[in-house]
Amino acid sequence: MSLRSTAKRWTYLVHRWLGIGGCLLMLLWFVSGMVMLFIGYPKLTPGERLAALPMLGDARGWQGLSALPAALQDEPETVALTTLRGEPAYVVRSGRNVGAWSARTCQALLPVSAQRAEASAAQFAGGQAFVGAMRVDEDRWTHSRALDAHRPLYRVEVGGAQPGDVYVSSHTGEVVLDAPRVQQRWNYVGAWLHWLYFLRMQSVDPVWTWVVIVLSALCTVAAISGIVVGVWRWRFRGHYRSGAKTPYVEPWMRWHHLLGLMAAAFVFSWIFSGLMSMNPLGVFSSTREAIDTARYRGGTVAVQGALGEPAALLAAGDAARFRPVEIQWRRIGGELFAVLLDGHGDTRIVSEVEGHFRVMRLLPVAWLQQKAQAMSAAPMQGIALLHAPDAYFYPRAPEAMNGAAVRRLPVAVVDFGDVEATRVYLDLATGDPLLTMGHRERVGRWLFYFLHSWDLPAMLRLDTARLGVLLLLSAAGTAMCATATVIGYRRLRMKFRRRRR
Repeated sequence: MSLRSTAKRWTYLVHRWLGIGGCLLMLLWFVSGMVMLFIGYPKLTPGERLAALPMLGDARGWQGLSALPAALQDEPETVALTTLRGEPAYVVRSGRNVGAWSARTCQALLPVSAQRAEASAAQFAGGQAFVGAMRVDEDRWTHSRALDAHRPLYRVEVGGAQPGDVYVSSHTGEVVLDAPRVQQRWNYVGAWLHWLYFLRMQSVDPVWTWVVIVLSALCTVAAISGIVVGVWRWRFRGHYRSGAKTPYVEPWMRWHHLLGLMAAAFVFSWIFSGLMSMNPLGVFSSTREAIDTARYRGGTVAVQGALGEPAALLAAGDAARFRPVEIQWRRIGGELFAVLLDGHGDTRIVSEVEGHFRVMRLLPVAWLQQKAQAMSAAPMQGIALLHAPDAYFYPRAPEAMNGAAVRRLPVAVVDFGDVEATRVYLDLATGDPLLTMGHRERVGRWLFYFLHSWDLPAMLRLDTARLGVLLLLSAAGTAMCATATVIGYRRLRMKFRRRRR
């Protein structure tokens, strides 16, 4: 047998048996993917969190930042003044630790009880919270690493307009996740099934990670071999004896061949991009050490004075006709300022200049440019102001996987001349780096996000048409995998019958 014949035979065998092994899995991927176009994995978006907070009221008698422990004053950008359990409180996040202090007494709040968790959940949901909050470390909806600092969590069943489960931090009493009952039910045939979360035991699960990577890789090989076999079997010139371009007369085989030729490219791109979503071996991670946020924040700065006093900041916001639900502090280049946020996610920046407050909507680009240079040892290539989404920085709907990411415009885009040509998108409303990308992350953006969900800004603007095309092609992929499932079942049944004989 010639080398060509051997290669051809092995291509057929690889497609046949990988197809039999993976056809049902690929069928479930397509069905669950169509659900995910409309129903996302449970998450708490910044907009949902802020919308549920009451406005900060009369601050008379509230303590300022200077009354907090000295260790907390060294990093004021980790402190936020918000409402917890119906009372004003400072929430402090430092690395993987989180805690809360009363704004009235500056005493650390006691650990959250089940009753307090139920009260927080009821306030968030705007409806009844049923008695019986359950303490959970991790369950099917709480695999996110962002929740690690709040574990263990309280799961509280709530009523109201969207009955379901609300998860409350056991350290602060904040609501950190909401999972409406309808969303949960759809997720069993959506994201939970799509990502094989029934195999995932914890937030960091190497076994689950490699199972998904290996299965995706094998299904990608099945798709590639199927494209090759489908092209080989198609008569581009002439016809088979049946008068058709395909050699298959049996209906299931015929439809599998025809659907495969029509949808194989899309099936391959979706399965391959699903593999890329797992970032196998960290191939799309290049900027972990490219940006030094500590240098960008600058040295410690004293928090004494009006800028650390809630009453003075609320008065400044009131003078600007701005009613915040939360106050956050930021330190950039060793300079301290406060960020006021309202229930719609709008912001105001309050800084102190020569003993007087200045209220701004956005940070000055020239000032930010001076501070941004400290981010990297590489020279800054330039800074630009982005007023509209580009191919890398763009908002997504809440149901999308990255729908909770802050994508506020305008945004400052800073390019550095390092090996990876690192680009940083800086939020003009807070000064925070919202997105950092090097060469590898940019490649990963195209191989995963674009191939998987067609999320170019121009396509997202025509979202109804985009969804219609994705549904049509997903239906074709579903039909192709369904025919493969029938063919695979028949092949296995025939094999077993022969062995019995």
